[in-house]
Amino acid sequence: MEHMAWKGRIKPGCKAEYQRRHAEIWPEMVKVLKDAGICNYSIFYCNDELFGYYECEKGVAYAEKVQAESPVVDRWNDYMKDILELEMDPVTGAQPKLEQVFRLD
Repeated sequence: MEHMAWKGRIKPGCKAEYQRRHAEIWPEMVKVLKDAGICNYSIFYCNDELFGYYECEKGVAYAEKVQAESPVVDRWNDYMKDILELEMDPVTGAQPKLEQVFRLD
């Protein structure tokens, strides 16, 4: 199983709205993530910064491809852009992968 980590920033004063939107995540968005083989997905917060981590049962490249081809993901990203500041990789259309430098199994 491959792992993916990303980072981003919530615009100041938008933490509660970010949490509300994720508490009401669209069922079709959850389906896309699951179809992409994404599991064990967590997002952490500190001082307006976000750190996301998930595991990819079918590999990171497959997860990226499924998300990049999904109009649901495009709608979600559009829905979130007023409260988020995300750097996007022009090749994958997703947040740049963070380099893993340590893992304890």
